[in-house]
Amino acid sequence: MTDRLYLRHSTDKQTDARQRHSLAALIAAGAPVYEDPATSSRVLSLHRPGFKQLLEEAGVGDTIRIADAARLFRSVADVLALRPVLIRRGLHLRVESGLLSGIDLAADDSGTKMIIQVLAAVLEFQRDLISENTKEGVATAEAAGKNLGRPAAFEPQEIVEIVEAYREGATVKGLARQYRVDPKTIRRALDSAGAREVPDDLGVLLGDLDDDQEQELADPTVSVDVPGLVVEHLLTGEDVKIRESLRDGRTIRRGQGYSVRVTAPLSLHQAMIEQSSAALMQSPAGRKAHRLHSNRVVALRVPPPF
Repeated sequence: MTDRLYLRHSTDKQTDARQRHSLAALIAAGAPVYEDPATSSRVLSLHRPGFKQLLEEAGVGDTIRIADAARLFRSVADVLALRPVLIRRGLHLRVESGLLSGIDLAADDSGTKMIIQVLAAVLEFQRDLISENTKEGVATAEAAGKNLGRPAAFEPQEIVEIVEAYREGATVKGLARQYRVDPKTIRRALDSAGAREVPDDLGVLLGDLDDDQEQELADPTVSVDVPGLVVEHLLTGEDVKIRESLRDGRTIRRGQGYSVRVTAPLSLHQAMIEQSSAALMQSPAGRKAHRLHSNRVVALRVPPPF
């Protein structure tokens, strides 16, 4: 049984750095990586060279792992074509983080089929909305006589790509590195297209931050005492990051019980709650531990960054 990793990004100006970060432990363990760089999500997964190679080399029982679902599919049509192939070949499909990380998306049951079709519909809507808003923003800016970036720096199509990448989560400094321009040039292009709704004073402050600091503001690192019953369940799960954070935590004894103090990004604590809820709800002790853990995360008071 082999883990096979799949990466994709939409344009040659984007990178797979975030995906590699999410899959870092598996990459370090030597899992084979298959890539489709600069490939639009409108190209069905079964028609992409990298994914086709993955299918050719995969054996029964192998698991395809992706950083997030949108890297593999972003339309209902894609899912309808993809799932029968995976099921027929006996392959598993798992997303490494988030709400769906505990689900085999290639499982042949009605519940999984419903979940993945709803997810695909949402992702398809999101993709179409991004494209629609981008084109509308660029058209509005052009009609108003605005200059979408410096002509020497960007072509009109590049402006569209920059705006789409920004709306999909790319940072200003990351885009600046990709296009080899100053971050201010990227900001001007985004502002001209009406894509950046950031107050001027906040934009100035963010301009002095590096990518790690920007990420810290968006997803602060916090400490939470995770109840022992929750810890024991999560240590048997498949999320590598969660298991590592629990093993690196500090055990705190409380009478006959214990907790593990975990210092990690807030999103990881939220993922712990999501991944443990179903199993823990099966018993009174589990429900109590889950409620205690959830309350501790919800009660966090993260100070504002400014």
